Amino acid sequence: AKIRADLKKLSLPISGFAVHTLHGLALNIASRYPDISGLQLDTSTLITPNQSHRLIRTCVEQWIAIHPGRYERLLEGNISDGEETERLRRQSVLRTEVLPDLAATVIHEAKSSGLSPEDLRNISTPTDDYAILSVAAGLYEQYQNLMRSRDFIDYDDMILAALRVLSDNSARRLEQNQVFAVFEDEAQDSSPLQTRLLEILAGDPNPDSLINLVRVGDPNQAINSTFTPADPIYFRSFCQQCDRIDRLATMDRAGRSTSKIIDAANFTLAWVNRAFDSFNDEEKHPTEPKFELPFLAQEICLVDANDPQADANPPQIGRGLELYTPRDIHHTVELLSQRVIQVFSLDPKTRAAILVRENRQGRWLASALTPICQEHNIELYDVGERERHSHVPAEILALLQFCDRPHSSDYLKATLEVLVKRQLIPTQDLNALAAEPEQFLYPGPLAQPQTESVYLASHLCRSLLRARLELPYYQLISFLALALKYEPAELATADKLAARVTQQISGSSSLSSMLDVLSEIVSSERFEPVEIGDSEARYTREGQLTIITMHKAKGLDWDCVFLPFLHENLLPGKFWIPPQTQFLGDFTLAEVARAQIRAVLHGNKTDMSTVTTAWESAKNLKLAEEYRLLYVAMTRAKRLLWMSAAQKAPFTWSKPENLQSAPPCPVFPALKRQFPASVISLATILQ
Repeated sequence: AKIRADLKKLSLPISGFAVHTLHGLALNIASRYPDISGLQLDTSTLITPNQSHRLIRTCVEQWIAIHPGRYERLLEGNISDGEETERLRRQSVLRTEVLPDLAATVIHEAKSSGLSPEDLRNISTPTDDYAILSVAAGLYEQYQNLMRSRDFIDYDDMILAALRVLSDNSARRLEQNQVFAVFEDEAQDSSPLQTRLLEILAGDPNPDSLINLVRVGDPNQAINSTFTPADPIYFRSFCQQCDRIDRLATMDRAGRSTSKIIDAANFTLAWVNRAFDSFNDEEKHPTEPKFELPFLAQEICLVDANDPQADANPPQIGRGLELYTPRDIHHTVELLSQRVIQVFSLDPKTRAAILVRENRQGRWLASALTPICQEHNIELYDVGERERHSHVPAEILALLQFCDRPHSSDYLKATLEVLVKRQLIPTQDLNALAAEPEQFLYPGPLAQPQTESVYLASHLCRSLLRARLELPYYQLISFLALALKYEPAELATADKLAARVTQQISGSSSLSSMLDVLSEIVSSERFEPVEIGDSEARYTREGQLTIITMHKAKGLDWDCVFLPFLHENLLPGKFWIPPQTQFLGDFTLAEVARAQIRAVLHGNKTDMSTVTTAWESAKNLKLAEEYRLLYVAMTRAKRLLWMSAAQKAPFTWSKPENLQSAPPCPVFPALKRQFPASVISLATILQ
């Protein structure tokens, strides 16, 4: 919609432009040539498995059956223990945690990079006692076999299918003749195979011609490389190639933020690079492996005074940059809410956001801020709460489980909870209603009359059961979505879910089959909702305080941005090795494998044949990305950047009540030293 509006402003024909996501583009190409791509969409089911998915678990079990010797070596670990109970514990950890995590990580990393299971075996190192990449290759092989046998495809299959089409001379010429040029945004987030797809499309049937490809990106904002293969090294390499042939244009001016915020972001970038560079010093650390710096050296400048963009480098609010050190997280909420109230009282149309590192922080903050915002008529929008990926499948599953077993107290209560949450029935004692399902659903003539709220709940539940008897299975999900009074986006998501379930139970249509598929989706997949409308506008409304994760905030901006809870254990954080897996060593198999694959793909000169070096590389990748994430968060602010690191915070946000001393993110004290006028003391707050 935004691109269509921009084309209209430029008086350019809308019909001359096609806008796609990379996966949408790949699917579009592959579906036009099914015989070449090997993708049969009529019979294939798209899945997005995580490590809990049944398919991944089946891969693990099949690999163990085929490779008992290697499995035995993993059971031994680096600490031998002959106790039978310990052996049983290790078996459980390997089958349910370690190997599924290794499979999910490596399959996506390798497949997105164009590596086959055989390629992984070839790069496996003999100095690795566990032969981690060989184990991963076996898991990957089982995964591919199962996917083919069940007609499943994943997102990587779309890219690979499109590349198979473009490897055919005739099909490639047809596609290239339809494309004059390719424009790619956020190019730092593309994987090697995705880039290859765009380069082929942007090429000319004449092999001597230059490709007509424009890529826009910022490697300093690459924040997906620890869970996708989109490492910033690829876009950096592309930029270097363009520079050599005088085809590189750099943009080092920004009009979004006030000068103080730009100064803080520039300082953060330079400080982090200096900190990493000290580890690469040959004299100080001669035996340590050397790694790339997190950031490309860059200093953003203000735009010219006559720049055409509206409100370029706007005036700051307050000090522009404000740095707080609250006593604890409760004091953080107190200070943050005071500043929010001040900002909105000065301008009720202010756009503001609180950016958090993880959703659990957002949930805690939303709970604490809701009454305060209600008291001062400030709209609070919690993105994590309203847009959970699985809320539609989970709600539909709860209702269908009740339809299948209406006399189950647990299923009845779960359904009533959904109805209360959707505000279809009043809040009431659900335990009392669910205690005797038969009496609640079909009260006898001698039963006491039901109150109005109880009768409404009972009536709604009976209508669900009637639909289960009268409607065909393929219509049940759509009916339940209407019964829950879903909004248009939720209805579209429910229709997408219904199509997915219907396709998977084809040939064995029954309610139990539907429940099996839905349970798998809810427990083991990240089911993407259908987006209707402009989510950017929804997150950045005037007069709204938005709670959103740092990752999801990328590409957005607000007048005021609040960054609480900047503590070292989360930013930059570190890899946590679960105690139950430490019999294998002080590392995780999945991250060692990822680092070894990246080293080969990147042509890294550092020897990754030892687990220790690969683990150090994995830790470096995480640290670098976390600092880039902080940089992205800071640069979302236009007029006020509010940052805090409380003296006490939870060790884990799953237990926010357990407070302990919490060291700040290392950048935070450096910012306080560099910008002393931005440090807000307790005395200043009291004044």
